[in-house]
Parts: sequence; C-alpha cells; structure tokens
Amino acid sequence: MDLWPLWIALAAAAGGAAGAWWSRARTRRETRALRRQIANLEARLEETARHADERWRRQLAFFDHMADGVLVLDSRNRVQLANAPFRRWFRFGDEAVGRPWETLAPPPALTGLIARARQSGRSAEIEFEEPGVERRLLHLVARPFQAGTAPDASAGVVVVAHDRTRLRDLENARRDFVANVSHELRTPLSLIRGYVETLLEGPLDETTTRRFLRTIHKHTQRLAFLIEDLLTISRLESGAQRLQTRRLQARTVAQQALDDLRQPAAERRISLHNDIPPELELEADPDRLLQVFLNLVDNAIKYGRPGGSVMVGGAAGGDEQIELWVRDDGPGIPPEARERIFERFYRVDKARSREQGGTGLGLAIVKHIVQSHGGRVWVESQLGAGATFHIALPVRQPAPRTAVGQATATDHSRPAAG
Repeated sequence: MDLWPLWIALAAAAGGAAGAWWSRARTRRETRALRRQIANLEARLEETARHADERWRRQLAFFDHMADGVLVLDSRNRVQLANAPFRRWFRFGDEAVGRPWETLAPPPALTGLIARARQSGRSAEIEFEEPGVERRLLHLVARPFQAGTAPDASAGVVVVAHDRTRLRDLENARRDFVANVSHELRTPLSLIRGYVETLLEGPLDETTTRRFLRTIHKHTQRLAFLIEDLLTISRLESGAQRLQTRRLQARTVAQQALDDLRQPAAERRISLHNDIPPELELEADPDRLLQVFLNLVDNAIKYGRPGGSVMVGGAAGGDEQIELWVRDDGPGIPPEARERIFERFYRVDKARSREQGGTGLGLAIVKHIVQSHGGRVWVESQLGAGATFHIALPVRQPAPRTAVGQATATDHSRPAAG
C-alpha cells in the first residue's frame, strides 16, 4: 500500500496546525505590544495634560497678580478669562469664566466699548468711573483679535483696564493746591492794596492811618507766614536735607513751645499744662520737634474753648517708641474730617480758620515732620468733647538718616500758622 499520500496529508495538516498556532502566538505578542504602546501613550497624554494644566494655572496666577485688569471674550461673547483685578473692579464672581457676557450684568459703557471694537475691527477706549464709594477711575482699552490663523477665523475681544485713580487724585490735589495758594496769596494782597490805595488818595487822621497801617502789617505777616510754610512743606516733601538728631527730653522741647505761646493763650484765657514725664527721652531733630509742638499747641489754642485748657502729655510705648499728645477742650472734629485734617489747606471750619489767621498748612507740616522721624500721627475726637492729637515716635533714629526735609523756621517767637 502506497502511504505517501497519507503522509503528505498528515504533513499538510500538521503544517497547517503549526501555522495557525504560530499565527495566534504572533497575534498575542502584537496585542501585548499594542497594549504597552497604548499604556505608554496614555501615560504621556496624562503627563502632557498635567503639564498643560500647570502652565495654565501659572498663567492664571500671573494674570491674577497683574496690576491691570484683563478680560478675554471669544467669538460667541463667552468669558474665556477675567483676572482678579477685573473681577474685583467690576464685581464679577469667580464663576464668571465660561459664562455668556450678558449674564454677568456688566456696565452698559463696557458692553458698548466691546461692541465698537468688535464691529470696527480696531481698538476702542474709554474712561470709566466705577460707581460706589471709591469711585475708581479706569482707562479701558478693547482690542479685537483673530481666534485662529484662517482668514475667516472668528474674532474675540480682549479688554485691558488700567487704574488711573491715583493719577486723577494727584491731579486734583495739584489743582486744589494751586487754587488754594492763589486764594491765600490773593486775599491779603487785595486787602493790602485797598488800604494802600486809600492812604495814597490823601492824608487821613492819625487814628485812621495807624489802624490802616496795623491792618497792612497784619496781612504782610500773614503773607510771610504763608510763604514760610510753603517753603517748609516743599523742603519736607523733597527730602533734600538731613535731620539733625540728638538725644533730648521731650518735656523740655514741649515746654519751649508752651512758653512761646503764652501770649496767644492768655488772650483767650487758656491755661497751658505740660504733663510729659521728665525721663521721657528720644532721638529727634529738636527744631523740627519744636515745630510739631508749636503747630499742635497753636491749633489747640485757636480752636479750644475760651477759658479752657490745653494739655501736652506723653508716655513710653511698646516696640521702642514713645507717644506724645496734645489735648484741647474745644468743639471737637467731625468724623468725616478726621482723615483729611492732615491734608494741605484742609480746614474743618474755613471761616473760623481764616479769622484766626491760619495758613492751612500747619497739620500737613506736622505729618511730614513726624513721618520723617519714622513715626505716625493721628487724631481722636468726639464732637463737643475736644480733640487729642497723638504722635508715636521711635526712641532711636537710624544713622545716617535722610529726612523727608528740614523746616526753615528758626524764629520760634511767632505761633506756627495752622
């Protein structure tokens, strides 16, 4: 019997089985390799996503710490980015991102600005004053941008808000300062000119002539005091000179100021008291500290109750500081005036201040001198219960120290104009 066909068939069957087994084995190896590749790819994708998320968080942190506000809207007018300053100024919540712009109830002026920039394809800008107590002034610039590189790519809008409140306030302060100086100079000059013109018209009786001359002298003194105070505050703000500090007793300096002001105090029947402990010492510029006491006590005499008293006191404080104060028993200071009372030319009672002959710079000078020594000044008051001006000064001064300025007054015989 010829068995070759059978062997051939068996060999073919065995080969087919072996081939099938080999094919299945190769498929399993390829599957395992594919699974490993997929796992590696997933890990790389997760790592890439994590890095992208970290970069995005760093960018958000960068935007949130910018001084300017930034808003980004996409082509559908949805918020893609609103950093912390922008959200704070326009009172948007943290959930603003992803929401349609209209649902945030934005100011109409800002919505109109965005619409103009989107329609014109060019930058648009406005000055916007936010409502509320702060009345912050914002300069808003809206710029359209293409969300993609294709010619027909949709346009988004980025808005940058720059806070110009301080610039506005500085400009207002400059205008107020110029206006106040002009007024304070013009008023006595007009009075002097009027009296001089009257004297030039012809001889007057001796009594009238002397009265006119006394008035002219009074207003020339007022001009001299104003110019002196203007020069003083200019030097204080420029920081061009150094404090001439030495160890001194606060009580001694305060007593010199009280002695210089005995006459105006006596005219209003006001008693002066020095309650500063003799052992209270500090490093300070004696001339500048004297001017602080002169200005504060002079104000207390002017605005105190006739027949009342003015008390100068002091005590050791914590953190190597001493605290000094000047207390009167006058009408007190309204709450709304306490924050502004150290501003140049600010007066609580303008009519009374001019009647008393103040320049409106005395407390501003006090503030600058105290700050030049590294201290601070504040006022406590209740209406009808007088006012107390507090000064906190360090016991020791760094050496050398550049002062915020050095006052020019050396003749302490005249009351410091307030």
